[in-house]
Amino acid sequence: MFTGIIEEVGVVRHSGDGKLIIEARRTLWGTNLGDSIAINGVDLTVAHMNEECFTFHVMPETYRRSDLGALAKGDAVNLERSLTLASRLSGHLVRGVVEGTGQLLSFTPESDAILARYAAPPELMRYVVVKGPIAVDGVSLTVVERDAASFVVSLVAYTQANTNLTRRKVGDAVNLETDIIARYVEQLLAERGQA
Repeated sequence: MFTGIIEEVGVVRHSGDGKLIIEARRTLWGTNLGDSIAINGVDLTVAHMNEECFTFHVMPETYRRSDLGALAKGDAVNLERSLTLASRLSGHLVRGVVEGTGQLLSFTPESDAILARYAAPPELMRYVVVKGPIAVDGVSLTVVERDAASFVVSLVAYTQANTNLTRRKVGDAVNLETDIIARYVEQLLAERGQA
C-alpha cells in the first residue's frame, strides 16, 4: 500500500526482457530485498539492489496494464516505498495496481500551478469524480474538472519540482489508478442487486 506522495525521482538504467533497473538514492535507504517500491505507480518487488540501483522483474500482465514497457534508459520515474504502520497517510490509499494507461493532453499554467489534462478510457473515467483522488504515475492528485473522456488535476509547485509529471510531453502515456473505495462500492452494490 502506498500514499501517492513521491519520495524521489529515479532514473532508468535498463528496461527490457522482463527486467527494470532504476538508479536511486533516497529510496535505497532502509530498503531490503523483497520490499515493494512503486515505480510510476506500479508496485514492483526489489529482486536485487546495490549502493546505486534497484533491480525488478516485470511480469507480462504488468506490461499490458502499464506504460513500463515504453521506458527507456535515462527516463525519469517516480519512486515511493510502501507504507509502514507508523507512516502518515498524506496522500490517499494507493495500491500500486495500475488499472490502465491514460494520455497527457495538455498543460495550462494557472498562477504557480499547472493544470494537467489527461485522457482516460471509459472503464476508468466512471471512477473519476471532481474533488476525488486519482493516482497519475503513482502521484496522489485531486481531480478538479472532468468530462466524459478526460480529467484535469492541478499540479502545485512542490509536485512540479518533485515528480516526473511536468517532464512528460503531450501525447505521452501515463499510468492510472482510480479510487479503490469507489471500485469496492460498485462491486458490492452490483452483487447485492444480483442477490
